[in-house]
Order: sequence, then C-alpha cells, then structure tokens
Amino acid sequence: MNRPLKNYDIAELKRLDLAHHLPAQADYKLLEDIGGSRIITRAEGSTIYDGEGHSLLDGMAGLWCVNVGYGRDELARAAYEQMLELPYYNTFFKTVTPPPVRLATKIAEKMSVGNPDLQHVFFNSSGSEANDTVLRLVRYYWQLKAEPDRNIIISRRNAYHGSTVAGMSLGGMTFMHAQGGPMVPGIEHVRQPYAFNEGFGEDPATFTQACVDDIEARILSVGPDKVAAFIGEPVQGAGGVIIPPEGYWPKVEALCRKYGILLICDEVICGFGRLGQWFGHQHYGIKPDVIAMAKGLSSGYLPISAVGVSSKIVDVLKTGGDFVHGYTYSGHPAAAAVALANIEIIEREGLVERTRNDTGPYLAKALKRLDAHPLVGEARSLGLIGAVEIVAEKGTNHRFGGKEGTAGPLVRDLCIKNGLMVRGIRDSIVMCPPLIITHEEIDRIVDIIEQSLNEAEPKLRAL
Repeated sequence: MNRPLKNYDIAELKRLDLAHHLPAQADYKLLEDIGGSRIITRAEGSTIYDGEGHSLLDGMAGLWCVNVGYGRDELARAAYEQMLELPYYNTFFKTVTPPPVRLATKIAEKMSVGNPDLQHVFFNSSGSEANDTVLRLVRYYWQLKAEPDRNIIISRRNAYHGSTVAGMSLGGMTFMHAQGGPMVPGIEHVRQPYAFNEGFGEDPATFTQACVDDIEARILSVGPDKVAAFIGEPVQGAGGVIIPPEGYWPKVEALCRKYGILLICDEVICGFGRLGQWFGHQHYGIKPDVIAMAKGLSSGYLPISAVGVSSKIVDVLKTGGDFVHGYTYSGHPAAAAVALANIEIIEREGLVERTRNDTGPYLAKALKRLDAHPLVGEARSLGLIGAVEIVAEKGTNHRFGGKEGTAGPLVRDLCIKNGLMVRGIRDSIVMCPPLIITHEEIDRIVDIIEQSLNEAEPKLRAL
C-alpha cells in the first residue's frame, strides 16, 4: 500500500545515533569510523529501504523473524484496536486479558501436532527471555521431583540461545562467554553436528554417531542423575545455518529418553514455518518436552516470545505453589493480538505449506547453481534458511588466511552493496528470507551472492 513518506534528516539522525544510541552487538568504534549506522526508514514485502534512497532485498527477514513480510496493515490494525480497548495489563494478579488466552490456545494447537502432551504456554518478550524461562523451569521441575541435583543442562558448542547472561551461558559461543563472565554454572557444552567444518569427508552416519556419542559421554562423565536437560536448535541459525545430518535428532531424543533427561528445542528461529513445518522439531519427527519460540511468532511486528511446556511438567509444577517467575510484559495484550493475527495470515496464505512444497525446494535448487563456483565449498538449505560456505580451495574446507572469518565479512559487505541484506557468519553467507519470498526474488538472492563472490575473489586471492 502506498503511504506518504516521512522527510527524515538522515545526516542529523546519523549524528544523533553516534552521540546517543548504542546498537545491539556492534563495534562502536567501527560505527564511528564509518559515520554511523545505515538508517532504515521503510519496508514493503521482502524489500527494505534506507534513508539515502537505496533498496535492499531482505535476505534475513529482519533478524530471522519477519516471516509474513513487511507492510502488513492487518497487523498494525490488530495492535491499534487492542490498544484502544486495553493497551496493557499483567498476568501477576490472578488476571489475564483475552489475547494471550486465545494465542496460547492457538500455539498449543500447532505445537501439539504429533506431540499431544505439548499443551501449555508461558509468555515472555524475547527469545533470550524465553530461554531464561526454560532454564528456571527445568531446574524447578527437578526440584519438585525431589531430584535437586539434576541441574546440569547440556548444550552444544557454537550454539546460540540468546544474549542475557543465562542465554549466552546456555549458548556455546566462546567470544560471548569472554564478555561479562562468569557464566551461569551447571551448563556443559558438547560437539555440534557441523559436518562441513568438523566432519569434512567423513561418512555422514559415522559423523552423526560421533556427535551423539559425545553427548552420551558427557552425560556419563557428569552423572546421569545430575543432568536436567539437553537443549538445541533444530537447525542452528546464528551458529551458521548448521543443518544436522540425517538421523541426528532421533538419536539425540532416544538418548534423552534412555537417561530420563528432558529434551528442549529452541525454536526461536525454526518456528512458525521456517523449515516447512509449524515447528522445526516436527520436521525431524521428535517430541520435545519444552520448546522456546519468538521471532516468527509475531513476524517481529511487536516483541513477544513463549515457552511451550508439556503437561507432564505442568502437572509437577502444580504441586509446588507459586512459580516465582515472570515479566512485566508476559502476555502483553497488544503483542499477543498481533501474534494471533500473524498466525492467521500464515494459515490463510498457506505459508508453511508453500515453504515446504514450493519456495523451500526452489531455494535449494537455486543455490545449487553456486556449487560450481570456485569459492563455494557447500551451498545448503532446508525450507527457507540456507548458507553458502566460502573456501580458499575447491573440494576442501580450507579458509582464506588459514582461519575462519576473512572471506565472510568481505562477501557480506559486497552483497549489501549490491542490494541484498545477508549475514556473514565466519566464512558462511547465511540467508533467511521472509516466507512470502517469490521465485524471482530467490533468483535475485542467488544472483547477487554469485556477483559478490566474483567481485571478492581477486581480493581474496591476493591475500
């Protein structure tokens, strides 16, 4: 829909940004050196626009989240109408508003497919908060079960579970651990199923079993009676779009059941259609006890997240009196109203099925065009999330400069210059476009990545 454009003073906004605003996960000295952040002023469909007149195809759906695309008046109206009726009330005082009740019911309907025990929802405002809730919840569950020593949570190296202290402790990114430690105790990290980097050339079944064996070895080393849960993203997003080998998740689930450990799926990125199912764990046919969700829940239009909890856990929680946990904005009525309208759009337009049967396979086919490029070691995707691995020598996983992180930022910056917003994670170019992406736009994504690889190659070869 055409809307009047605001006449922003971009130079003044950049000045004020540098003077007062601290952006998320940023190098503040670098931003100062380049004259400030790019000012994004509007968006429509799968395209974002900056204040200097540039348009960029948004290959990242904002930050892995704008599943239904930009410019959805229906979502703006849902927020407006709810704010007129009741802008806010809490859930602390034995009270609740209608939107979170309706939203919890809808989420339960979706997440219980194939797993009817998943029936309960706890609301938060971000994926990081959702994983804080997960940590508190599972440890409290075992306390109520009279097994308080079961407080260790096993995660994976290079996992991302948020930026709060609890979230980054659950995550396995060492560069995050190096800032603001010490971490929350009782969290162990094991091998990630990153075949291209850590199992290159290995038989996939052998590599898969080695990753699962590493989990079991850690369980045995700390003591099975000490382990509360295993947590993992169905596909690791911020870790570099790491798609586990076939058979990995069923084997992990079997291991959890063998030792009586809770299985947690972090669905913050993979939920709400990203892998071609409502939730990523449904793609893999597993049954988690707890799931964290955010991002696509509202397509980023308002901050909201949730934790899905099995009935077996809630039955135990009911024996303990107050669960002394929650946030001012848990179940925020306007955010919940927007999330509910967002899910209705996904349902009405068949975006989950479209991702599974049409655009997901089309992205996989389009990325195959890059397989022959001399800088591409692997192009992989599942549903509408993908990655292109950049290598110095075809047929290997060798990196430019002998270490990761040289090629990725260079190619990313060229992609952005050429009109595509993507993310560079180490030496991978990762993408996660809106679920409304068209075939033509998918072709543009791949064309711009190829163009940017071509422009980068002489610079990389000269290193």
